[in-house]
Amino acid sequence: MLRRLVLSLFLIVSLAACAPATTPTPPAVAGKLNVVATYSILGDLVQNVGGDTINLRVLVGPDSDPHSYEPTPADSVALAEARVVFENGLEFEAWLDNLFTASGSQATRIIVTDGIELLKVEAGHEHEDEHSQAEGTPEADEHEEGHAHGEYDPHVWHSVANAIQMVKNIQAALVAADPANRAAYDANAQAYLAELAALETFVREQINALPPERRKLVTSHDTFSYFARDYGFEIVATALPATAEVAEPSAQQFAQLVAEIKSAGVPAIFAENTLNPGLMERLAAEAGVRLGPTLYTDALGRPGTEGDTFVKMFRYNVRALVGALQ
Repeated sequence: MLRRLVLSLFLIVSLAACAPATTPTPPAVAGKLNVVATYSILGDLVQNVGGDTINLRVLVGPDSDPHSYEPTPADSVALAEARVVFENGLEFEAWLDNLFTASGSQATRIIVTDGIELLKVEAGHEHEDEHSQAEGTPEADEHEEGHAHGEYDPHVWHSVANAIQMVKNIQAALVAADPANRAAYDANAQAYLAELAALETFVREQINALPPERRKLVTSHDTFSYFARDYGFEIVATALPATAEVAEPSAQQFAQLVAEIKSAGVPAIFAENTLNPGLMERLAAEAGVRLGPTLYTDALGRPGTEGDTFVKMFRYNVRALVGALQ
């Protein structure tokens, strides 16, 4: 008995020492619903509806790119313990299906983009062929698999109206999973929807101060299509195609981007918090324009920053865009 006990303790200590460092899953709390959200922006929406009634784990944290995310063992544990998993869908979380299956999770999966009027990804995305690596190479195939989106643009949260629909989907899912706490979910959702309505008013007031001819965007990758649609912006160019966020343009295509920026007469271009700003810094210098404030795009900022909640992120982005494009 003593020998088996010593051996068991040895194995436990050895496994703990070898385990990779990860963000710990919040401990289960009696009476709380275990919930997972796949990325930080979605996690904030879920937390605002769930409040103190849920135990939330966010897989892809602040300033982290969901496109290139590599799941951890702790993520598998979180999925296995979850009752509800909230995901964006639209092939945004390309890594999720395999992780969910491997975890053995029995959670209900909720796609929060249901009911949103979606934008199709344009065929022959600008610069896509030129920016990608040589077609047919192992590197290109691996890259495409990790970053390709589906038929529709998944970056729906850059529209307040879309965020409102996402919140309604979250509310309905939490009520279905935990009807005993319906009153709390409904009250939280109504309060947050009022906050989002006020945000929409703020956004339109700010953008109305910017002349239509100056509402032109050049960003790191194609994440602002819904923003452009809802608020009257033109996407002049993106440095990286939607299917290859980590590739870089060739010298020829870099020169073409510079020419497009100069031709459009934009006063500023913008880097993003989830991507290295180096390319945009070089592009701004070559085009003779200002590099505007870094925008929060596919992830919230870290706690204490101007983008650590969805509402703060959206307000910051709008102020940054209007201020730089005036």
